[in-house]
Parts: sequence; C-alpha cells; structure tokens
Amino acid sequence: MKKNALRRVLAIGLVGAMAVSMVPVASAEEADYEECTLTISWWGGDSRHEATLAAIDAFMEAYPGITVESTYSAWDGWEEKMATAFVAGTEQDINQVNWNWITQYDSDGSIFLNLYDYADTIDLDQIGESYLAMCEASDGSLAALPASMTGRIFYWDKTTFDEVGVEIPTTLEDLLACGEAFAAYDESYYPIALGEYDRMILMVYYLECVYGTDWVVDGELQYTAEQIQEGLEFIQSLEDAHVTPTIAKITGDGASSLDQNMNWIDGHYAGIFEWDSSASKYQGALEEGREFVVGDYLTDLGEYQGGYTKVSLGWAISTRTEHPYECALLLNYLMNDADAAVILGSERGIPVSASALAAASEAGILNETTVEANGKVLAWCSNALDPYFEDSTLKSSDGVYYDVMAGLSYGDYDIEEAAEILIDGINDVLG
Repeated sequence: MKKNALRRVLAIGLVGAMAVSMVPVASAEEADYEECTLTISWWGGDSRHEATLAAIDAFMEAYPGITVESTYSAWDGWEEKMATAFVAGTEQDINQVNWNWITQYDSDGSIFLNLYDYADTIDLDQIGESYLAMCEASDGSLAALPASMTGRIFYWDKTTFDEVGVEIPTTLEDLLACGEAFAAYDESYYPIALGEYDRMILMVYYLECVYGTDWVVDGELQYTAEQIQEGLEFIQSLEDAHVTPTIAKITGDGASSLDQNMNWIDGHYAGIFEWDSSASKYQGALEEGREFVVGDYLTDLGEYQGGYTKVSLGWAISTRTEHPYECALLLNYLMNDADAAVILGSERGIPVSASALAAASEAGILNETTVEANGKVLAWCSNALDPYFEDSTLKSSDGVYYDVMAGLSYGDYDIEEAAEILIDGINDVLG
C-alpha cells in the first residue's frame, strides 16, 4: 500500500437558480490505495471519447500509481461485444452500461458490484435516491451509478428547412406537409430519417399520446393488437408521405450510424428523433455552417404527453475486479469530482450528480442544446419505461423491433403480420 493525499478540496457554490446547499466532493483525508492498473470501457462518439480520456488522465494525475487502460468504440456492435464479455468474465473493471443491462445481465447481482458497499468512497449523497433506486438489481444491490436522465426528442437541421422554405414542424399535420414540400423541392431530401429502433420508440410515443397508458405495466403489454396496428399504420404513413426514407434507402446509404451518414451530414436528411444525451454527436457531425436546433413534441397526436424518460447510461464495477476500492475511487471521480465535471461537460447528458452539475454549470461548459433538450424531455414525458423494452432480443440489430420495422418497410409484412410478430416477440421476453 502506498499513501497518497487527495490533491484538491473544492467547495462548489450555488449555481443559478439551484437552491441547494452544495458540499465539497473531495475529502481532505488521505486515501490509501494500491498502485495498480484498472481497465474501463465505454461507447460513444469521438467527443465523448476525447473528454473521457482527458478526465481519466486527470484522475491518474490526482492518484499517482493508478494506471487506467481504456477500451471504447461506437455503439454499433458494442452491446453484443459486452454481452459476450459478461458471460465469459472478460469485461473491464469499470464498464459504462445501459440501464437495461442491470436487468438483463445482472438480475441476481452477480456481475456488477454492489456500490452501496462503497458509500464511504463514492459520495452517493450527490445523487437523488430515486435515481439510485432505478439502478438497483432485483436483490436490492446498487448495480450502477446513473450518469444522467434522458429521453427521445426531435432535432432539426434548420438550414435545410430554410432552404426548402418551410417552418420546423410542431404538429403531425405540419410534419406531413413538410414531407410534401421536401418531395417537391428534391426527391432526395426528407424532413426526418428514422431507423428501425427510432420507429419503434416513435410508435410507442405516438400510442402513449393517444391512449395515455404505459407500454408495459407489471410485465404485461398494455396495448391491444388493434392499437398496435394503429401505431404501425402511423409509422408507415410517414414513409408514404415522404416524411422519412425507407429502411432500404437508409441501409443503402452505407453508413453504420446516422451521424456518419452523408445525407445527415450535408442536410438531405433534415431531422432525427434521438436521445437528448446524444445531441452533441449529431450536431458535431453536420457540415460547418448548418444550424442544429431542438424541436418540440408534436402537440396534435392525442390528449396525453406520451414518451418516457430513463437512466441514459451508468457506470458499473465488475464483481471480478481485483481492485474494487481503486475502481470506486475512479468511479467517484468521474461522477462527482468538480475537475472531471468540467472536462466531461454534457458528453453523457446533463449530470444527475449535484456536485457535477454545479461545477459544470458554474464553468459554463454544458452543451446548450443538450440542456434545452433535456429540459423539454423532462417537462413533457409522462410515461414509465419497463427495462425489458430494451432487451437485446428486441432492440439489437437482429432483434424483433428491427425485424418488424424493416419487414414493414420492405413490404415483407402487412400491418397485421407485423403487429402479431411484434406482440409475440415482446411477450416472449416478458415471459
């Protein structure tokens, strides 16, 4: 063991309208730790990679003798890779995790360390109890720390809308009219691009606006076959009205993700329906000079405010790590330290850690677009999300959602067939 004193003690003041009393995250007490090597993994875009690597460098400077080795990539294929690692026991010491991974891979608390056991090292008081509860495994252990809350919202390339000569849509009626205007302007231009999973989430948002009921409650699907057919008809109507390209068209573009698609980059696809925590990735991909704006939820779908929020992602420590205490030090640093907060900004959304939010806000480095989008999401969405909604059997690239939405778009399934396949697939997962 080698003694090292924590480098900094930073008191965070009140920020803006935050009427909470902040306390320093770092402790003046010496922290004893082993010199060791830790491994960490995450997915994301280039800006998230760069910020996270910088924060890890700062941690290693603050904790001499701890070396951190990083593994990271884009999302495409990442969950499949991590699922294999969890089964084989080859995951990193610390892993960025999706919320549903707690249910899917750690239902018995055997994969992720119980972070409640490290409350003396990780300042859990900075994170609201309700957020922590969302990251508990079925045995009551704290499987992960939530980085932020997120939901889907519309983003628009205003430059393209200006070129076409139409206003950004705020109703479904507006959106359908935009499809007609875009087609008249140039058949290769579309108001929005929706992949298979985007379509699934948008369909649920639509149905929840119409009916107000959560998609799944207590392990049971709440929508009838007829209602789901109505939702699928809504999705198909967007293709028919030239609002979104077909799945064949998007696939034929040859990009692994929409932010890498030249039709998004140059404005041919002028909208997305995405997580508010992913805004910077799409904004940063646009050609220079294009104006990226946060949209509003469509107000004429129904009398309810459909859509849901969820834990965007979290940090978990593997039960197999040989250095749990040192991992807890790194996790606390990434979640709560003021210096890390200023480096990371809103790369994982708007922080739920009070100390991180205060530091990032005071420094003025939060992405304004992400702040605006997150505020709209939290103010609008009123439905709960069942964690099995994101089960890999459903949402992976060869899962049920992709099969149904692609099959409908290609004409392989009619509406009734698509609804039946979707319902059967969901019920199989729900058990």
